[in-house]
Amino acid sequence: MNEILIKDTKAFYQKTFNAAAGTIVLSPGRINIIGEHIDYNDGYVLPAAIDKIICFAFEKNNTKIANIHAIDLGESFEIDVTSKQELTDSVWTNYLRGVLNQLHLKGFSLEGFNCTFSSNIPSGSGLSSSAALECGFLYGINELFNLGIKPIDIALMGQSAEHWVGINCGIMDQFSSVMGVENKVIKIDCKTLDYTYHDANFVDYSLILFDSNVKHSLFTSEYNTRRIECGEGLDIIKANYPEITSFRDCDVNHVTSLQSKMTDNVYRRCLYVVKEIKRVMQACEALDGGDILTLGKLMFETHDGLSVNYEVSCSELDYLVGLAKAEETVIGSRLMGGGFGGCTITLVKKGSEEAVKAKFSKLYLDKFGIELKIHDVKVSNGTSLYKN
Repeated sequence: MNEILIKDTKAFYQKTFNAAAGTIVLSPGRINIIGEHIDYNDGYVLPAAIDKIICFAFEKNNTKIANIHAIDLGESFEIDVTSKQELTDSVWTNYLRGVLNQLHLKGFSLEGFNCTFSSNIPSGSGLSSSAALECGFLYGINELFNLGIKPIDIALMGQSAEHWVGINCGIMDQFSSVMGVENKVIKIDCKTLDYTYHDANFVDYSLILFDSNVKHSLFTSEYNTRRIECGEGLDIIKANYPEITSFRDCDVNHVTSLQSKMTDNVYRRCLYVVKEIKRVMQACEALDGGDILTLGKLMFETHDGLSVNYEVSCSELDYLVGLAKAEETVIGSRLMGGGFGGCTITLVKKGSEEAVKAKFSKLYLDKFGIELKIHDVKVSNGTSLYKN
């Protein structure tokens, strides 16, 4: 699938600019195995780059203008790369303007270039296509003009570009898109940015994303509320246990001992966060030991926590995870991403994938009248140059 995408992107560039592109960049989406809603709580996450990508084709044009074509949208724009960048009503262009803004803030001087790009990352599925867009675009410019920007700084600048657009994301999406390694997951310390790689050998199981094909409008307001509730809870814990500086220093007993001092919501949010931080560590141990059954069990536990204590699930996602729990050939499933819609990430026994897909699709359609989207994913390399 990626080879077709690369061929088509290069061909579009050739047709549009009447020349071959010299720099081809592949920038992947990402999944998160476990560690949801704890990036902003000084926890750990366990993402991986996947084999769904945005392909970019670049070449210098010896002007000060960048000509950029979004093939899938059938849209393009021109921009003076030497001028100050401003937000516009064209959302997709703002991510690229944000990257150019970051380069100017860092003192890099640019020349003009031509760029076309196309994607097979499913839109709206929570696979971080915006991070792939920012980081792939920046990676290509870095290569084109030999700017010498290190991979970790490409991720950080991509995050800052997204903040400039107005989305206050954590670092996980950009980090995993740039730093991913085939058949490895990355445990990222969201407080220090220290990271370690762990084997992503799922043995006899395949990773399948079941896309609920819904996105409830609660997400933004509830996300902000969760951050406030977690902050309130941590303040209470610190006031009673001065040695604690963040949730990573807590165990469940710290939280349960203070239940009477917290509102019910704050208590349950804190309980989820402390347990989820521990689950990420257990998941790394399970992967290192080839214990995929334990990983699956932890995924189910995470979903229960997200649904009951953190309250960011929805009936559609709960139903999909319920189907997974009842299926003998499925060992783990949970909602992935912010919640209130999007995907579940599910471990399915190899050889039974098609039967499970067909069964889930029929039952989900019967229940909600919604077509289930399904994506097979494999853990792949991070942003890289494509070489014929």
